[in-house]
Amino acid sequence: MKIGIEAQRIFRKNKHGMDYVVLQELLELQKMDTVNEYFVFVKPGEDHCLSDSFNMHVILVDCPSYPLWEQYALPRIARQTGVDILHCTSNTAPIFCNIPLILTLHDIIFLEPRDKTNKSLYQNMGWLYRRLVVPRILKKCKRIITVSDFELHNILNKLQLPPTQLAMIYNGYNEWFKPLDDKHEVYKKYIDQKGFFFFLGNTDPKKNTERTLVAYARYLEQSAVKRPLLMADLEKQYFDGILSRHHIEHIRQHIVTPGYIVNSDLPYIYNAAFAFLYTSLRESFGIPLLEAMACGTPVITSNTSSMPEIGSKNAILVNPESVEEITAMMLRLEQDSTFYAHQREVGLGRAKLFSWRKTAEQLQQLYLDVYHENKK
Repeated sequence: MKIGIEAQRIFRKNKHGMDYVVLQELLELQKMDTVNEYFVFVKPGEDHCLSDSFNMHVILVDCPSYPLWEQYALPRIARQTGVDILHCTSNTAPIFCNIPLILTLHDIIFLEPRDKTNKSLYQNMGWLYRRLVVPRILKKCKRIITVSDFELHNILNKLQLPPTQLAMIYNGYNEWFKPLDDKHEVYKKYIDQKGFFFFLGNTDPKKNTERTLVAYARYLEQSAVKRPLLMADLEKQYFDGILSRHHIEHIRQHIVTPGYIVNSDLPYIYNAAFAFLYTSLRESFGIPLLEAMACGTPVITSNTSSMPEIGSKNAILVNPESVEEITAMMLRLEQDSTFYAHQREVGLGRAKLFSWRKTAEQLQQLYLDVYHENKK
């Protein structure tokens, strides 16, 4: 087979969730598949994280905007390379494309009510683009991949697609997320001392940053230790607004906000952390949850959407809309050493069930199935 894979944004420096997913899938397919030929379509960028090999060809496709790149440049170059199937990996695909399509639909948040407090132009434009494009491409897709049973059933219920059109393939996590001895004290690039709470937040309301900060303020009121909070990838104006709105400006001295943390440093951050707060309102999968567990770091996560499925029923599951529950679990981890040790073991055991190798093997089989179906 000649397989085309859209990986538009993997060469950008500051990658995010979907970028890492397709990159790791590609790296695994490159290592394991010696039979098929892959053509990876990428927008030029400064982080050349994938190289050509005998079975994988990286094709740079330059175009000024995401919509033009996907709707015009991508199907044009895919036709020129003669691929048998085209896998679009980031929720959207070309509307006009005569090549058999596979779509990874990570979630359908774009169809759910929009939180009007989200002021991010980038996120709002992405939401609008998906809302316009996805309904027009779904019936054209030979297969739609999603990343959890929660999201699979969500898509089936809301979009009324044939169950045979959908496939569920779990994400994995990188092998360097494991218990580590940080000999070079990498974590000190971001925070002075070990034993902090760690939170990956941004301005998207689904990340539940506001309630998590309020819960942390209440933790500080009741804790004798008063651990600092490291919050990555958070805009200062948004952060200041939350503190002012809830009259908790006094907690600022306990919070470190270093901005974006590069992925290669994250294993050291998780290992240095006392616990990881993954208190999102909604996730289709939740790779950071697995990463922290694989490092042996206890995680406080939510009892909503995919998080109980990925974290398991033995994880620390809280109602993310309850500030009191988040605070209570922060304090319990701090005060109950037996509970803390148990949660560490729960995470280490759970993470072993997931890997990018398993993901790539299932992808390879799906490509084969679609290829043969199309030849009939």
